[in-house]
Amino acid sequence: MAQNVLGSELQPCSYDPLTGWFRDGCCNTDSGDFGVHTVCAVMTAEFLEFSKSAGNDLSTPQPAGGFEGLVPGDRWCLCASRWTEALEAGSAPPVVLEATHARTLEWASRSDLEAHRFTNGAA
Repeated sequence: MAQNVLGSELQPCSYDPLTGWFRDGCCNTDSGDFGVHTVCAVMTAEFLEFSKSAGNDLSTPQPAGGFEGLVPGDRWCLCASRWTEALEAGSAPPVVLEATHARTLEWASRSDLEAHRFTNGAA
C-alpha cells in the first residue's frame, strides 16, 4: 500500500477531474512515471498561470486527449519538480498532504509541504 508524506495510507486526490499517473484518482507512481506525478495540489488561478508560462498549460481544454482543462479549486496530481519550481517562484498551490505520495519528499521538504497544506476547504 502506498504511503503519503505523513506516513499513513495514501488517500485519493480527485476522481473529477480524474487525475493521477494511472488515472485512478490517486497520486500513485512507478518507475515509468518520469514526471513523478505525486503532489495532490489544489489549483489556484495564480498557479495555473505560472504553469502555463512555464510551458505546461493545464487550464486549456484538449478535447482530442480527453482533457477538459483545470480550473481553480480542482485537485490534480502535479509533478513534484513542478511544485518545487512553483514554490521557488512564490506560486506554489496548496497541497492535500493525505493524498500526496511519500516519494514527493525526494523533491520537497515536509515543512514546505506543510506550510502549503490545504485545510478546511480553504487554501
